[in-house]
Amino acid sequence: MHRADPTSTDVLYRSVLQDLYWSIPPTVAMEGFLYESLATELGQAIDRGSLRAGDRLPSVRRLAEERSCSVSTVLEAYLRLENAGMIEVRPKSGHFVRRRALDSVVEPRAARACSRPSKVTVNDAYTEILAAMRDPELVPFGCATVDPSYLPIQQLNRIVTQVTREMTTVGARYEAAPGLLTLRRQIARRLVETGIALAEDELCTTIGATEALSLSFRAITRPGDVVAVESPSYFGILQNIQSLGLRALEIPAHPRHGFDVDAFEEALRGQPVRAVALAPTISNPLGSVMPDDQRERLVKLCKRADIAIIEDDVYGELMFDGSRPRPLRAFAPDDSHVIHVGSVSKTLAPGYRVGWVAGGRWHDQIVRMKYGQSLACPALLGMAVAEFLASGGYDRHLRRLRAALETNVERYREAIMAEFPEGTRVSAPRGGFVLWVELPAHVDALALHQQTLRRGIVIAPGPLFSARPRFHNFVRISAGTPWSERIETGLRTVAKLVR
Repeated sequence: MHRADPTSTDVLYRSVLQDLYWSIPPTVAMEGFLYESLATELGQAIDRGSLRAGDRLPSVRRLAEERSCSVSTVLEAYLRLENAGMIEVRPKSGHFVRRRALDSVVEPRAARACSRPSKVTVNDAYTEILAAMRDPELVPFGCATVDPSYLPIQQLNRIVTQVTREMTTVGARYEAAPGLLTLRRQIARRLVETGIALAEDELCTTIGATEALSLSFRAITRPGDVVAVESPSYFGILQNIQSLGLRALEIPAHPRHGFDVDAFEEALRGQPVRAVALAPTISNPLGSVMPDDQRERLVKLCKRADIAIIEDDVYGELMFDGSRPRPLRAFAPDDSHVIHVGSVSKTLAPGYRVGWVAGGRWHDQIVRMKYGQSLACPALLGMAVAEFLASGGYDRHLRRLRAALETNVERYREAIMAEFPEGTRVSAPRGGFVLWVELPAHVDALALHQQTLRRGIVIAPGPLFSARPRFHNFVRISAGTPWSERIETGLRTVAKLVR
């Protein structure tokens, strides 16, 4: 059985290639060029499903040694597969099996535009989802977290031990806002690579992105203000809007292209908007990615209208192809109306609760609010993350994580389309690990959530992602857990309940 764990790729490949090699008669291998027969073998493995989307091919040199051929022969075989759209090259990572769209997969439909803002009432189902994160017995389709096996927790914990041994007084004082200098310095260095030039003094560390979002909303808005959000939108953003007495204006988001700037510009003619809160790179739950021209247009539009932007960038490092789209803040280098929020909760260590916010013109206000809200962040965990970032281990980890998550997402999508009833639509994210699933119109996602919970399965019902009663027949499915018999059985159970 194929395993999603990328560390098993070499063993899997050796087995597949040996089976294919010995199954081809010598006369066939002798005919034509050697690179053609090698490309044919690999292509057959991909077509049969022995090699799945996201699997890494062996290095050119290693495969040449195994097949007793030249490096140029392997390169030519890989080039033929690349031209056929079967594999792709990722910079500094190697060759990977390319994700090919399933003919039967149809993306979920985009939401309709809302002409008026509304109060937010977040369904209580989110508390059950959060509780499920602590219960290992439940199948975690509703939890937007990656499996611990994908995270370098042991390595981080060793760093914690080392820091404790070397700095015997760590924890004896508060690392008050704006937070640990070494951590802010490492974050600033990584942001430079995305196109955001910030000094460490322009950053404030937070207890995860959750606190960063809360501080941002509190700094910008007052009760009654209107905040434009994606539709569907992450329920954590909606909770902030609800708790502060704000109103949400839902702007349609396309499953692939994200926030609809045309619809937003049209909505501005009807009422004043104080802020926009969105995730332009791998939105939650759609997994959409805004094109650069639309990002730039949104930033300029908000600048002209004096509208603040809160950018949730927690999934920005998880593009499957290893690219890093420029954050919105990168399109506003001479202005500070864009607040940038990030964390390592989706990529490194959710339990460490390490996040940050670049508050722009609201930086000083955010720092003062941080004093009153939580004063400081845990120093020891921040030191460990800073050391890990400085060591270069983060980029190596991200390459492995992206490959594993791409394999998971494709496998989950295939299973959903095979098991769920006709009329089901599934998103095709370019990164991250959540799928937005549109079920047949008669399905009540909240009722389905209760039924699956009684069977030990957690899903995230669609109404959680809207300020008003919308997405009643949608669910979010997390693909952050490696494929297994337990996962397969869980999806089949959900499909049965849907039918």
